[in-house]
Amino acid sequence: MVLQSSLKNCLQLSCIFRTPKAGFRSTTSGGLIIQSVSNDVYENLAVEDWIHDHMNLENQQVLFLWRNSPAVVMGKQRQKNIKLARRKSGGGTVYHDLGNINLTFFTNRKKYERMENLKLVVKALKALRPQLDVHVTDRYDILLDRQYKISGTAAKLGRTTAYHHCTLLCNADKLVLSSILKSPYKGLKSNATPSVPASVKNLFEEDPSLTCEMLLDAIAEQYATQHQIDHHITLINPADEVLLPGINNRVKELQNWEWVYGKTPKFSISTCCNMVYKDSVLDVKVDMDIKHGRIEVCNIGLPEQWLPPALCSELVQSLTGSKFCPNETTTVATTLLRMLPQDDELHSRWNLLCENMMMLM
Repeated sequence: MVLQSSLKNCLQLSCIFRTPKAGFRSTTSGGLIIQSVSNDVYENLAVEDWIHDHMNLENQQVLFLWRNSPAVVMGKQRQKNIKLARRKSGGGTVYHDLGNINLTFFTNRKKYERMENLKLVVKALKALRPQLDVHVTDRYDILLDRQYKISGTAAKLGRTTAYHHCTLLCNADKLVLSSILKSPYKGLKSNATPSVPASVKNLFEEDPSLTCEMLLDAIAEQYATQHQIDHHITLINPADEVLLPGINNRVKELQNWEWVYGKTPKFSISTCCNMVYKDSVLDVKVDMDIKHGRIEVCNIGLPEQWLPPALCSELVQSLTGSKFCPNETTTVATTLLRMLPQDDELHSRWNLLCENMMMLM
């Protein structure tokens, strides 16, 4: 049963969350199943953050169901119209679209158990379609037919509360998923959590009668049964400041460059660009260290006769300290171009070098 976002939501949420500003009541035991009406990745991640910070303790259990329009979480944006977001849990890169369900299990820290959550999802799938061969691995993935990954997992453990979230591939665009998760970099070194490649398969491929709505309802029903709560899915609007005080500020924080890119773990790139100029190919060695999303060290090696060393040095100095992003590099290159002598040959070489630098980002 689905309840629309209304005063009833506030009454239900008041039993689960502590929000003095909204006048929510004190802790009572119980649970809640919530589904977002938004497909915006920043809004849905903000709701996760909000619930984590406002959950009452004791016996509360919350399941948050959500889907996103095309987005990459904790990864590199490589295609237009695909948003890039950073979540506050750990783990590698995840591709989201409307065919990929997201489940977030909230509880207090002592009762946190991701394996039980994943087993719950498997139970729901088997109740819906008994013929499905699905099981949970020691890596906390869910496999279909013993080889295809249909769910990845990550978690955030706070001092007193915790959440575990996972995905479930129903009918995602696998071509986009595959291309978006392939790193374009060569010679990249980082201490960031690596994404582990895996063969994936949509549940829709196994059973074309399955829909995201059916899967969401089956998981909600299993969750309600297991936690002995009413099987109600409460719809909420993540932009509702009355229901979720301060939520819009959280959304803005998640969209901010300093969060999305500035929190990136330190990494380095050491590569060689093969620049084609007229009838020749020029090898340009590029070494960069990036910290907090900004270029900390930059070295560009190319023949002196191809570009005056002073110009190359000027580019290196201007890039050092700048954001590691194409837009900022374009601004730097354009500014320096205005200072160059009126020489078409020189301008062509300069533009080619800068274009290749931007392709690294």
